[in-house]
Formats: sequence, C-alpha cells, structure tokens
Amino acid sequence: MIPRWRNALSLPFLLLLFSFSFVSFANAETSPPAAATPSAASQWQSQIDNLNKELGDLVALQSKASGEDKLALQLQMFQKNEELRSIIASGVKNDSFDRAFLIKQIKQQQKYANQGVKYLVERSSKLSEQLSEAKSEDKFAILSEYEESRKYLDSMYEEQAQNIDWLKKLNAIDPTAEEAFKKEISRRTEQVAANVEYLRQQLSADDAQLKVAPESEKAVIQLRQLITQRRMAITTNSLSVMVDLSDKVGIETAEYKRLYFEATGSVTQDLLSGDVLLSIVKTWSSKFWNWFVENAPQHIFQLIVFLIILLIARQIANLTRKVVKKAVAAKNLKFSVLMQDFFISMSGKAVWFIGILIALSQIGLNLTPILTGFGIAGVIVGFALQDTLSNFAAGMMLLIYRPFDVGDFVQAGGVEGKVSHMSLVNTTIKTFDNQIIIVPNSKIWGDVIKNVTHERVRRVDMVFGVSYSDDVEYVEKVLTDIISSHPAILRAPEPMIKLHVLNSSSVDFIVRPWVKTDDYWDVYWDVTREVKIRFDKEGISIPFPQQDVHLHMASGQLPSSPDKPA
Repeated sequence: MIPRWRNALSLPFLLLLFSFSFVSFANAETSPPAAATPSAASQWQSQIDNLNKELGDLVALQSKASGEDKLALQLQMFQKNEELRSIIASGVKNDSFDRAFLIKQIKQQQKYANQGVKYLVERSSKLSEQLSEAKSEDKFAILSEYEESRKYLDSMYEEQAQNIDWLKKLNAIDPTAEEAFKKEISRRTEQVAANVEYLRQQLSADDAQLKVAPESEKAVIQLRQLITQRRMAITTNSLSVMVDLSDKVGIETAEYKRLYFEATGSVTQDLLSGDVLLSIVKTWSSKFWNWFVENAPQHIFQLIVFLIILLIARQIANLTRKVVKKAVAAKNLKFSVLMQDFFISMSGKAVWFIGILIALSQIGLNLTPILTGFGIAGVIVGFALQDTLSNFAAGMMLLIYRPFDVGDFVQAGGVEGKVSHMSLVNTTIKTFDNQIIIVPNSKIWGDVIKNVTHERVRRVDMVFGVSYSDDVEYVEKVLTDIISSHPAILRAPEPMIKLHVLNSSSVDFIVRPWVKTDDYWDVYWDVTREVKIRFDKEGISIPFPQQDVHLHMASGQLPSSPDKPA
C-alpha cells in the first residue's frame, strides 16, 4: 500500500523526522541475503544500500538549502522512501530474500512511522488551538495546514498497519507491539469519533443561532459555520481511514460507521451490514425516546393550549357575527342585505384568522415568516388570478353602490332572474323556472344592470286594439270600469287610459295602471283576461290581421274541374 501523503509537495515540519530516520538508514548495517543467488542478492542489497545512501545525502543537502530548493529536495526524499518501501514490499513477497535483513528494514520504517505519528498528533493539536485563537483572515491559511497535517497523520497510521502486516508475514511480529497498535487504533478511532460528534453539535448550534441572529451578526456566524464544516470534512475523512484500520485489526466498528453515515449522509456497502443497521435503528430510537421524554409534556401542554385558543376563537367569532348582525341591521345605517352579509361574514372570518395566528404562536411557530409568506403569496396569487381579482373589485363596487339586493328581480350580465345571494367574486341568480345561474361580478358590473323590482311601485303597460267601427268613448268607459274595479290597482298615481295609435287594422288604446311591485303580474294577467271577457260581452271587437284574395280570370277560359287536371 502506497501512503496517500507521498503525493504531497510540501510539509516542512516532517524534515526533522526524515533527518532522523534516513540517517539511520544510511548507517544501518546490511547483511547479504542467505538464500538468494549471489547476483540477485547483490542486486537487491545494492538497491537498499544505494537508497539509504541517497536518502542520507538528501538529508545533508536539505539542511543547507532554502526556499524552492529545499522543497524540491523534500520531494526527492519522499520519492526515495517510497521506492525503499516498494523494495521492502517485494522482499516480503519473495521468500528467497534474507528475513533478518527485511525485518531490520521494516522495524526501521516502524520506528520512523511511530515518531511521525507522535509529532503529527502534537502538530495537529497546536494547529487546532491556533485555529481557535486566530483572526478571521488567518483562519483559512491555518486550516489548510491543519488539513495537510491530518492527512499525513492518517497516512502514518496506514504505514504502521502495513508494517505490522509485513512482520506478520515474516513471522516476526511482537504480540506486545501488535496489541499496543490495536489499542492505539481503538483510542484514535474513538477520539476522532468524539471530535465528529462535537463538530455536529457545533454545526447544529450555529444553525439555530443563525435563524435568530440579527443581520449584523450573521456574517460572523456564517464564517464560523464555514470553518466548522471544513473541519467536519477533514475529521470525517480521518474517521473513514480509522474505521478501515479498525476493521483490519478486529475492532467493532458498527457505531463508528453509523456516526459516519449520520455525519456525511454517504451510503456505503457497510450500511448493508446488520450490525450497522441495528446500531442506526437503536441510536435513532434512543434519540426519539429521549426527545419524547424531554419534550412530550411541553408539546402536549402546547397542543392543549392550541386547541383551547381555537375553541375560544370560534366562540368569539360566533359572538362577533351576532353583534355585527344586529349592528348592520339598524335602520339608520340603511345597509343592503348584501352589505350586511358581507360585514357579518368578514367579521367572523377576521376573528377566526386572528385566533389561528395566536394559537400557532403558542406552539412555538414564528409568525413573522408566516406573515411574510402570506404577503409574497398574495403577490404571486394576484398575478396568477387577475380575473378573480377583477371579480373581487367588481363585487366591492356592487356592495358600495348597491344596484340590487337579495330578492330583487334583475337583468344583468345577460341573465334574468331573482338575486339569490352574492359573494365578492360572483352573484347567484335564480330564474323563474328554478335554474341557478352563477354570474361573475366583473361581467355584471361591466354591463347594463336592470333592477325590475327595486322600487315599491311599478306601472303596468298594456295595449288593447279595437275595430274602427267601435265607439271610442264607449271603449274608454269600459276600460276605465275594468281598471277601477280591480282591488290591486292603486288610485295614486292615477291610471292612464288613452287612445294611442291608429294602426292599419285597429285602433290601439294604452292602459297604464300603477300597482305594488309584488302585484305586477297578477294585475297584468287579471286585466288582460277581464278585457277579453268584457269586450265580448259589450260587443266590442278585437281585430286580427285579415287578407282578402281576389281571383281574376281571362276571357274564354273556364275554371278546371276539381276531379280533372287543369
């Protein structure tokens, strides 16, 4: 396994470690392999010696170099050590190489890795402290160095695991060292997991604080949140490495995998493990139960208060409707039935709406975003429902100017009938044949409105034609007698009976009595019937259209026989 940190281009604080370890490589005693052929042994031994010597020379050069030269020498040192570990790995696979020599080289690498872990742990702790105390403009630079340090530390632990694996294959592992490494991995994994949990809590606290913080403080909280999120990404990467190493050394990792899933949301094959799924279910159920025990009494009390407020609001709304109903029905206000219904309905709904808002505030909801949302939604709905708003505006105009009321017979919007009821967007009209027609208010307001029954008194207009041979004065006398004898016809205003038009085949009289609006059609039908009866009785003829047809025959022609063709 090639450690991930080998691809890095810079890490100045590892120079001390390389200096110590590579000098040891250069001065290490080498013994020729016992089982290999002389040529193979010489070649392999020569590679080891040359790499150790080159590493020693690079250490000496980098101690005197600076700047980019020092960086380039570092890179060469990393590459040489990588080559050295590759040769060691090939030697472990090949049983023909000298075991004692291999074990010596592996233990040297083990010593280097142990020193690297110790130094990097201290370095990471110092950088974490600096990160907490640094100014905002310096935090990201320190955070980059902190991230690099953690990556090198994870790689060192991976090297340690590889060294243990090599010694196992060579049957040279010290059980004490193996057990110590297992404890170190367990301790480190537990520490990283605790760090992840702490960062999760810090992110939750920042989210909660950000929701209620004033605008002047949000920038600081967002910067802190951004840094915490980056630290969380670094720490979860370390947790992933440590979980893999824990699996290799036989440590139970179900809880750590569950924590990694909750922190990152990353679905991996490990989630299919029964232990991991069981851990997730147990954790979630435990959290839910704890939440329920801690918050259930409070939420139940809030729910009871919520329901009580709604019940009270409903009673107040009903009471408000009754009070408003009595107020708008006062004679001095002269409100139409439509206007009265409008005020009664709106007053109850307004009280009910206020009651709902108060009830919602009691269960912990912030009303500010809700009311803001209503405002935004109102604008959106206004654009989407322009026709409805037009009907609403027309309904308001109809309520204000009152061209008709409930129970009036109207001709409006191309419809005739009796007004049943009206809302702010449409009017319901009931025709005489018992049809219900709903007409948009904008169509009514934008058209001619004819209110037939608005006034208490109406004039009945009727026309009766008589023959030219009838006595005009006598006809007037008969019509006057019919009108004056009807009980529903009003004496004032005085009825009008006049000779109106001399038509081609009749003399037309207009008869215009005044009646109460409710008696209009009864009078119309009664008078028409009585006129027919009295005219027949008095010998007054009612002419109807007639046409005389005259046939002229040419001389010498006889009409055809009915049973013969012409």
